[in-house]
Amino acid sequence: MAILLKGGMVYQGHEFVPADLLIQEGVIGRIGNGLAEEGACVVDVSGKQIVPGFLDIHTHGAVGVDVNGAKAEDYEKICRFQASQGTTGWLCSVLTDTREQTLRCIDEYKRWKTLEHKGSRLLGIHLEGPFLNSEYKGAMPEHLLQKPNEELVEEYQKAAGGEIRYITVSPEIEGMAGFIPKLRELGMVVAIGHSGADYETARKAIHNGATAATHTGNAMRLLHQHEPAIWGAVLEDEKVYCEMICDGRHLHPGTVRLILKTKGLYQAVAVTDSIMAAGLPDGNYKLGVNDVVVADGDARLANGNSRAGSTLTTGKALENLLAFTGRPLKEIVPLLTENPAKLIGVFDRVGSLEEGKDADLVVLEEGGRIGATYVKGECCFLAGTASC
Repeated sequence: MAILLKGGMVYQGHEFVPADLLIQEGVIGRIGNGLAEEGACVVDVSGKQIVPGFLDIHTHGAVGVDVNGAKAEDYEKICRFQASQGTTGWLCSVLTDTREQTLRCIDEYKRWKTLEHKGSRLLGIHLEGPFLNSEYKGAMPEHLLQKPNEELVEEYQKAAGGEIRYITVSPEIEGMAGFIPKLRELGMVVAIGHSGADYETARKAIHNGATAATHTGNAMRLLHQHEPAIWGAVLEDEKVYCEMICDGRHLHPGTVRLILKTKGLYQAVAVTDSIMAAGLPDGNYKLGVNDVVVADGDARLANGNSRAGSTLTTGKALENLLAFTGRPLKEIVPLLTENPAKLIGVFDRVGSLEEGKDADLVVLEEGGRIGATYVKGECCFLAGTASC
């Protein structure tokens, strides 16, 4: 059945314009004023803002599900929770693990695609490792880190049917500079992070095809006035998208403002880097093989030495960005929609509200609260209820 959203403020061209939006067969059919469609279900969204669905390209889990240990049905649990946060598409981020376990994660991702869905959509896989610097490993199991291995990534990408869209590597690892073009040939967008790279090494990685920085400012060598290091390199280069975890812990609000001032509004990507504790109370959890303790919403390895992802959601990230920056909603929306879509190569289908694109969208209430979430035209979340 067609759905007609009447009387809303639709986000187009980085502005909110008064318009109706018609959903037909899972895509956006028409956008304009005074629309009518015989037999359509009319939904009054007067005074509400309609934005593209949020995309989370870096998340390790939520609601008790850890991606590394998840079954296909567990991925679906995350999908349904994600929809409540305005997320319509996400990448399952596989933490560095054994070859066998990584292949099992890939198999479960493929099996998820055969299930009946009711929620956000998995758009592919993100490999966070295993080609990372042990000094900046964060929650990565050190004994599983390794140098570039062409045979291994070819095996992973073949098993995934080409749907490993994104990979995080450390540019200073021996042989990495020449390995980045190979990863790109395999269809992977390359992000650099978990890294102590100096400025020149990071610049070479960018020159060779790296186009993103993983959780910028975290698990990486910091900028110094005499040695800008990897952080300086990614802030400076206009080709690089910078991930930001905007929970107020991983980045100070002032740092968020600085990154946006440096990169501009269209080269930054809000991510959650969430773990299985997202959406749940404080307590003991897992991140891959790691034991994690969450206290006051802050996820740390059980030894207390470093953070282990976050409990952030995209809905909360939006609220935080508005509060941290004081910028209007129209300027913040691309960080959660257009920018990640362009980075991972899905902007032809999602990331903006245009006729012919998938009807993945969010209806926002006052203050940026999630009112309803539509995925391919199906209402998957309505505030105050379990389903529409």
